[in-house]
Amino acid sequence: MSESSTKPLNFIEKIIEDDLREGRVPNNEIVTRFPPEPNGYLHIGHIKSICLNFGLAQKYGGRCHLRLDDTNPAKEENEYIDAIKDDIRWLGFDWGEHEYYASDYYDQLYEIAVRLIKEGKAYVDSLSAEQMKEYRGTLTTPGKESPDRNRSIEENLRLFEEMRQGKHPEGSYTLRAKIDMASPNMNLRDPALYRIKYATHPRTGDKWCVYPMYDFTHPISDAIEGITHSICTLEFEDHRPAYDWATSIDGIEHTPHQYEFARLNISYCLMSKRKLLYLVNNKLVSGWDDPRMPTVSGVRRRGYSPESMRDFVARVGVAKVEGVVDYSLMEFCVREDLNKRAKRLMAVLDPLEVVIDNYPADQVEYFEMEDNPEDPASGRHKMSFTRRVYIEREDFMEVPVKGYHRLSIGGEVRLKGAYFITATSCEKDEEGNIIRVHATYDPLSRGGESPDGRKVKGTSHWVDASDALEVEVRQYDKLFKSPDPGAETGNYLDDLNPDSLVVIEKAYVEKEAASAKVGDYLQFVRNGYYCLDSRDSKPEHLVFNRTVTLKDSWARQKAKMGI
Repeated sequence: MSESSTKPLNFIEKIIEDDLREGRVPNNEIVTRFPPEPNGYLHIGHIKSICLNFGLAQKYGGRCHLRLDDTNPAKEENEYIDAIKDDIRWLGFDWGEHEYYASDYYDQLYEIAVRLIKEGKAYVDSLSAEQMKEYRGTLTTPGKESPDRNRSIEENLRLFEEMRQGKHPEGSYTLRAKIDMASPNMNLRDPALYRIKYATHPRTGDKWCVYPMYDFTHPISDAIEGITHSICTLEFEDHRPAYDWATSIDGIEHTPHQYEFARLNISYCLMSKRKLLYLVNNKLVSGWDDPRMPTVSGVRRRGYSPESMRDFVARVGVAKVEGVVDYSLMEFCVREDLNKRAKRLMAVLDPLEVVIDNYPADQVEYFEMEDNPEDPASGRHKMSFTRRVYIEREDFMEVPVKGYHRLSIGGEVRLKGAYFITATSCEKDEEGNIIRVHATYDPLSRGGESPDGRKVKGTSHWVDASDALEVEVRQYDKLFKSPDPGAETGNYLDDLNPDSLVVIEKAYVEKEAASAKVGDYLQFVRNGYYCLDSRDSKPEHLVFNRTVTLKDSWARQKAKMGI
């Protein structure tokens, strides 16, 4: 988040500054938290919440907790916990000693539940899930009280203890708060506090077979931790009265307050863990970290930088009204950042051999290439040159059409940073496909400079065929072809983009690429930004992922189609 004093305050910052000024913050210390459920990997929508919560704590000299709200052991795994921590650290944030889990408070939550029963504020209910839904009512009609609502305190205590001891099957009983079945807010119509679930918890094992519900656990955890500003997305706005009810239970000393902001919605993306899990489980993607996935681990593997993602959410801002951010803004932020930091290399993705007939057969020259023209301090590297080079197939046309400025028979182009060459002939296979081009070079044009001031319109990137590395390149694009997946048919799977991954099994990149490491940012000149794949790349078989194109080709394509 920007620290600029000239940047207007968002509405949450205004609230915090008012609270600090009016003395409403205990010890004058802002305490926020990022509270993910460890039932999947973080998606890029979470980045906004991470940056907001940790950013506010940094800005106001407070602290931000990481709390894993692990209330559903049937869907939670240690793999997800570890991935969440890795993603937050990758973004540049650290919670220090303040790592907590909802399960840390299970004993306290159970004691609070027992106290509510003793005070006549909670009861054990035997309604099934279907019956409970029927009794709950609708937005326009009040709910009906359960036949079990007036059980005696003694019977409720006995049944709840039996639930804890595992004497009843799942679904047979729930513990519910006794609030108001006629409340206009359905979240106050005797919400469930505990349910029976026989599942081994990642942290508590089999100690419990009753687990607290999220809407009961979450606010009390905030209260226990001394959270001053409980910041969540707008879908929890209707839950705020239930949050306030839980934090006002007798015996809870600290009262946090909940504030809601608009979540991050991005066109062409899904932000549903359930739907993303379906893609993973049905092998429609290679995993949670598939570079096409809108997950933090996915964009990491694709080569997005943490700086670009922080810049993206800062540009989006913090608002109270839901909206959809265009995917192109995210890619713009990635390009802006990578342009400053990416090392330039030359790679040929669709190779066509060019033999420079008048170049000495046994000669090898070296040219110095800039690592990054945007950063003069980045240095230079050497690139070899021999009589055989590869250029992109699209950079040669035997008979050029009007406006074509690449290589053609009798035409001259500049090999970037090397020499001017002129095509003289080409070889074809039996089917008429061009397999090789013959050319001559101008020895006086070394370094790509004109010896006599003549103009050469075309410049081609190239690699030395004698020592270029043969690599695999994965051309990634949007996972979905529709800005609102599933909007037309009702099934988001109908909008999967069949061209979201194109694998080039045999491309060539200059030898300097052999020194690339996972986490390095690269630009393949004229082709896009790339990175070494963190999972499948091996020293003997390098795999490069396209991070983003050099320009917004999708926007140009839409413009042509009149969309």
